Amino acid sequence: MLQAGADVGLAFDGDADRCFVVDERGQIVSPSVLTALIAVRELAQEPGATVIHNLITSRAVPEIITEHGGRPVRTRVGHSFIKARMAETGAIFGGEHSGHFYFRDFWFADSGMLAALHVLAALGGQDRPLSELLAEFSRYHASGEINSEVGDQAGVTAAVRAAFADRPGVSTDELDGLTVSGSDWWFNLRPSNTEPLLRLNAEAGDEATLAEVRDEVLGIVRGEAG
Repeated sequence: MLQAGADVGLAFDGDADRCFVVDERGQIVSPSVLTALIAVRELAQEPGATVIHNLITSRAVPEIITEHGGRPVRTRVGHSFIKARMAETGAIFGGEHSGHFYFRDFWFADSGMLAALHVLAALGGQDRPLSELLAEFSRYHASGEINSEVGDQAGVTAAVRAAFADRPGVSTDELDGLTVSGSDWWFNLRPSNTEPLLRLNAEAGDEATLAEVRDEVLGIVRGEAG
């Protein structure tokens, strides 16, 4: 629990390669928001640099990277894919929605401590509370990861793909599972590597659209699974 009157809370996993942040209201900060914040700070030091983000980070992340003169590169989920793409592209920074943050000048490795220092430096460099500082990096509503137990992962994914296949203005890709994108929403449905689960992450410009997309996909996933 965040102590009353604290400006920020920081939490790390056992080896401190992941960082999670709580704002002054006691609200958990999305790692996508932290990715965008750190990317902006890194780009201020090296304009035009490449920044890596995985495909379940918020759509705001590549938007903000581009707005600040950087080159966003989208990758699969997982540290091995992030590290490989960083080395391949010479990216200055990479962020995952899981709370891993990677730095070129830290041997392309992830460091929760360096991420935390970025947050503290950004907070200390201005007078607003953390929630106000980060508001500009949060643009969309997200579902969080929703898991469904599914025996036939490929078959269920195919059913979802077919349901969205012919809709105007909708695109799909299969970089990692199935990603379906509309003008103001997207979702990714991908199988767990270790369990009989399909993982859904969805995002939209407003709560109503998010609920509509999320519920439609889950209806197919859980209906087919049943």
